[in-house]
Amino acid sequence: MARAAVRTREAPPRQLRWQAYERFRQQLLAANIRPGQFVSQRELAALTSLPLGAIREVIPRLEAEGLLVTVPQRGLQIANVDVKLVRNAFALRTALEKEAAAQFAVSASDAQLDALETAHRDILRKATRGITPALLDAAQAVDWGLHDMMIDALGNEIISSIYRVNSLRIRLIRLDRVTLNDESLRPAMAEHLTLLAALRSRDPQRAVNAIEQHLSHARNRALGLQENA
Repeated sequence: MARAAVRTREAPPRQLRWQAYERFRQQLLAANIRPGQFVSQRELAALTSLPLGAIREVIPRLEAEGLLVTVPQRGLQIANVDVKLVRNAFALRTALEKEAAAQFAVSASDAQLDALETAHRDILRKATRGITPALLDAAQAVDWGLHDMMIDALGNEIISSIYRVNSLRIRLIRLDRVTLNDESLRPAMAEHLTLLAALRSRDPQRAVNAIEQHLSHARNRALGLQENA
């Protein structure tokens, strides 16, 4: 009975820590928190609409995941985007997605690939009528949807969890350096269609080559490097 009572008392703090992490993630994705920005614990509490105690509890996790650092005399700083972060985040992403692409080329159903291709071609069709902020948001969702689906298809919760944390780092990079815009939308969708064609071939090595090239282009854009024609 005493043990059950302890679990009951501990559940709310655990739930608040989870809520604090999720709401921090949502604020990051909504660009309400920017790379390199300094924030106080009270400001994070206000942003997430959670008690100050919940923010204090989640800070060690955010620090461990490299999403923020505590700077003496300054407060909390959202991870600053530099060359090291870009290279490290994309190196991890590439390692995970090469394995995912190889497996997805074998395991993906025709229906899944059809739906993904339709979504990408729909974005390109709408782009011919003009690129709007709403279309860019939709394209970004389609973009990440393909990558997330490949990772989750591995059926490995540890990999999915690691990938999701790294995705937040990639999104930080995009907030600071690169995101889909009028110029990059069509090339990004075209690269995805090339990847989908490789997946349809059911050739794991072809799929690996396609995802590696796609992520290399994305990394180079984040680093400000010129792409070869």
